[in-house]
Amino acid sequence: MIVCSNCNHPNPDGATQCEACFTPLPVADSCPNCGAPVQLEATFCGQCGFNLKSSVMPSLEDIPEVPPPEVAFVPAMPNLDPNSDILTGPVVSHGQTQLQNQTPCLLHVQTGTRIELPNLPVVHIGKANQQVPPDIDISGFPESEIVSRIHADIRSEAGVYYIEDMGSSNGTYVNHTPLPMGNRHRLRSGDRISLGKGDKITFIFQFS
Repeated sequence: MIVCSNCNHPNPDGATQCEACFTPLPVADSCPNCGAPVQLEATFCGQCGFNLKSSVMPSLEDIPEVPPPEVAFVPAMPNLDPNSDILTGPVVSHGQTQLQNQTPCLLHVQTGTRIELPNLPVVHIGKANQQVPPDIDISGFPESEIVSRIHADIRSEAGVYYIEDMGSSNGTYVNHTPLPMGNRHRLRSGDRISLGKGDKITFIFQFS
């Protein structure tokens, strides 16, 4: 499926222009890892998450030698504001920073509901279905009819979180910007995630 960047209409694979608004569609390619169709400008495969840019590796001759940086000792300055997500210094406890010890969660803007992310490498967001059961089920929220059964995934890699649209009908928006299918956005505390158009189902990504 190829999602139109102009009107978000899902088009069949191989289509050259949008069936709804006749906008020219980007040429599709296939993922070298799983063979699924992907857009040429995509960074990650929407099917298996393969990094499509990693297939071109620079040779060692092309990489300039960089001298190691000088490391200066800076005393740790703890964050004195308990309500702030921004650390003023690395507060180390048992080998981990304060941010790593915090739990990532989604705050539903419309109802004020806070949902902690499960401790999984991939968290599926959507509604109950037979193919990929959601880890976060949106069925009980108002306006949930605009959310696809398989809508978006949040991936965790070494303490860094990414969100990816899984070919949803109404799209995924990060900070009011549409997220193309097959691309991943690195989430930072305070990012605004909207499932579908119109900002009707909105979450704030944060740490608690």
